[in-house]
Amino acid sequence: MCSHDTVFGDTIQPMEILRLSEVGIEHAAQKAAQVLKKGGLVLFPTDTIYGLAADATNPKALAKLRELKGREKKKPISVIVPDVASIETYAVLNDVSRSLAERFLPGALTLVMHATKNIPEELQLNGAIGIRIPNDPFCIALARIFGKPYTATSANKSGRETPVSVREVLTQFGHEVNTIALAIDDGDRNSKKPSTVVTTVDGVPYVLREGVLSREELGL
Repeated sequence: MCSHDTVFGDTIQPMEILRLSEVGIEHAAQKAAQVLKKGGLVLFPTDTIYGLAADATNPKALAKLRELKGREKKKPISVIVPDVASIETYAVLNDVSRSLAERFLPGALTLVMHATKNIPEELQLNGAIGIRIPNDPFCIALARIFGKPYTATSANKSGRETPVSVREVLTQFGHEVNTIALAIDDGDRNSKKPSTVVTTVDGVPYVLREGVLSREELGL
């Protein structure tokens, strides 16, 4: 376990870096959930690349996240939930999205669906929200313990390549890394590709971004 100085709330505290191999998934997820509840940001591993988590229902946390990434407000941010049943709280599952969810989630797939009123408008684009259920035990444990959706955006500055390790992520953000309160280190993420993004808002699946899952694998 090691630390860097980080801005957390209104004070400067050391940023914790927890190695999953040392502390275990449940402990790391509990610590991460505590940070999210306080409006902090968490660097975390997924089944594809490293991501940045913020409480998806906290406007201040979302603003902090966008500032760190240099991401425009008009660009939507996907969220993570623990299971397919949880999707219906935040999005409308039509026949197409339900079929894809049941076949490929948990997995490297982001489904774009009509959002419900439980998702902040600033995360949406034209009334739609992207939802992920990564095939990663830490991600699912955090979603279960936190009890609310958290952001699934990649851990990089907008427009730059996504690093494969925690060390590389921290290096890319430079002095701005002090915005991150907690980092969960689970080794390198060898897949430099993100999740595949499929929209189903019109009842017809359309690939918006091809990532780890190919069109052929999805049958699209």
